[in-house]
Parts: sequence; C-alpha cells; structure tokens
Amino acid sequence: MGYTLEQLAAECRQALKAEPGPDGRRKVCAIVQKVLADDALIAEHVADDAPERKILYEDPELGFCILGHNYRGARQSQPHDHGHSWAIYGQAKGETEMTDWELVEGATPDKPGKMRHRRTYSLKPGMAHAYHEGDLHSPRRTGSTKLIRIEGTNMDTVRRLAYEPV
Repeated sequence: MGYTLEQLAAECRQALKAEPGPDGRRKVCAIVQKVLADDALIAEHVADDAPERKILYEDPELGFCILGHNYRGARQSQPHDHGHSWAIYGQAKGETEMTDWELVEGATPDKPGKMRHRRTYSLKPGMAHAYHEGDLHSPRRTGSTKLIRIEGTNMDTVRRLAYEPV
C-alpha cells in the first residue's frame, strides 16, 4: 500500500510539532524521500497535466504547505531565499541542478543583495533537500521535472528580495 496525501501531511505535522526547527525539517526530508518512491502518489498529485505549482495541502495549525510542481521543459530560476520561511525540495522526476550562494551583502526592497557562488549539486529522483531561513539557492532544469515541495508558509504571500552575484 502506498502513501496518501493525508498520511504525508500527518507525518510532517508530527515531525514539525515535535521539533519545529532544522531538526524537524530533517525529519520531514526523510519523510519526503519515502514519499518520492511512491509512483502512485506522484502520478495522482503531480500528473502530466498538473499545473506548474499547486498547493495540495495547507496545515491550518502550523501553516506549512505541501505542493506539487510540474515544470515543463528547461528553466532557470533567479537566486532566492524563502524570506522568513523555509522550503524542502523533493525531486520526484527529472533532475534539478541546484546552486547554493553565500550572502555577501543583504538586500533591501530598493537594492539587490550581493552573493557569491558556494556550491552546485544535482537533485535526482528520490532526493530531498531542506533550505532554511535565509539560505540562498537557485534551481536550474535542463528538462521537465516534477517535485513535491514543503514550504514553511504559503510563499504566495511572502515578498522576496532580489540578489545578484559578485
């Protein structure tokens, strides 16, 4: 028997309530990795005709969201953080090249922050990675990908600042 979205949400909630900081998020990463192996759950919630970003669940108590992402074709995102929140990227299909950046100078609403390259690595199917508050990163995809992602809060409501490399 496979995972259900309800099970995923309950296990995430339990881990985050027990340990709301980075340790709890590491536990959520392990949960997401188990879920990524469930082809039926991925097919149901991140189908080929799914939108690029879909909130599958939003926790009414803790505020975290479970999302399905269906990216079609190549794409590169600008370096970003998740503001006051965090995110866990779970690679279900395809591959994402992720770059981590080191903050050199903070951003303001009027001026982009400065950063420098720290490392680049691949997220392959079955892998999950946590990005904590302030972690600057930028994903690049050379082909179509599918992800299960957990956000600490609904990022649709968070204003992000711009960053540029030095």
